[in-house]
Amino acid sequence: MNLSELNNLDLKDITSAPAPVRALVLAVLFLAILAGGWYLVWSDAIKSLDAARAEEQALRTSFTVKKGQVFHYEAYKRRLAEVEQSLAAMLRQLPDRSQMDALLADINQVGVGRGLDFNLFRPGAETLADFYATLPVAIKVSGSYHDIGGFVSDLAQMPRIVTLHDVALAPEKEGLLTMDARVQTYRYLDENELAAVRRQKKAGEKT
Repeated sequence: MNLSELNNLDLKDITSAPAPVRALVLAVLFLAILAGGWYLVWSDAIKSLDAARAEEQALRTSFTVKKGQVFHYEAYKRRLAEVEQSLAAMLRQLPDRSQMDALLADINQVGVGRGLDFNLFRPGAETLADFYATLPVAIKVSGSYHDIGGFVSDLAQMPRIVTLHDVALAPEKEGLLTMDARVQTYRYLDENELAAVRRQKKAGEKT
């Protein structure tokens, strides 16, 4: 069979064509069917298979993460309970509004008990935070180095939270020192104040 025979071939008489010609035509038809099947069916099926494999991998990853969370759940629970206990203990150290005057008097008494002279004891303006308020108190005391050190130590050991900031020491006569500092006190907000802080926070988020 040569090229001229193929050119003169009439597809209507394919059944009467020589065997090699029929085999070649059948092979071409078979390849055409395979290509059409690939395009119409198999390509979409393979895309769906790839998508299913990707979804399977995502589900496996999600399962692994959730399995780890379940495994550590009890540890997380214990840690949360410890944090809540610590927070409750810290909140117990915060006085409410009615106890602030007593706290300021206690701070003054701690200094007097150490033999210090108060040249200044001036509470400032409160600043509100999420659930507490800070009250700065400007102080200026005079005394020996030992007594001032004891006063600072006593402040740190008070049952209420009291912190010391902006400390400046200067020598005075007869071996005494003068300490200028800011004592920071804290108190717990009451329900009305907490509600006001939440409203202010929401208003800030909207703007």
